[in-house]
Amino acid sequence: MRLVFATNNPHKLHEIRSMLDNRFELLSLHDIGCSEEVPENGATLESNASEKAHYIFNKYWVNCFADDTGLEIEALNREPGVYSARYAGEQKNPADNIKRVIEKLQDKTNRNARFRCVISLVIDGRETQFEGIVNGKILTECRGSDGFGYDSVFLPDGYSQTFAEMPLDEKNKISHRGRAVQKFILFLTNQNV
Repeated sequence: MRLVFATNNPHKLHEIRSMLDNRFELLSLHDIGCSEEVPENGATLESNASEKAHYIFNKYWVNCFADDTGLEIEALNREPGVYSARYAGEQKNPADNIKRVIEKLQDKTNRNARFRCVISLVIDGRETQFEGIVNGKILTECRGSDGFGYDSVFLPDGYSQTFAEMPLDEKNKISHRGRAVQKFILFLTNQNV
């Protein structure tokens, strides 16, 4: 089955490709000739994922999916949440975002956080959403050089390595995106799509 992943993030594309088996041919936006920025104007992860998936389906008439992911920190009233990619500004600089999170948590003892991912799948115009959540803590400094976004400061519960220190296959088994993708694959398998 051919599916388009409605993202311009090469890290997300690589992660998802590593999770899918050969039943799926995963195409990028570049593969379908889409070079514009896909809109995400929603106030929630669910609405952003939906908007991106419908935008690609309605413009290119291809079965597709999109995700939106947020880091939700308890002591910051679930910030940065839907604004995770641009928490430190519209330039979407991951290092600046991490710096802002660490600074805002400087005097906090509660460092509990979770990553939440919502995937919107649009097949023949019908949408289905899948959610994945992983709980953990925010560290006081970065550890690891793999991964992207907040991976270097996020320590998942029950693990001694941040997402940025883990091998990709291990991260994919427990991550928010990995959990959402597992539900997504199970859905497609059960639908015989």
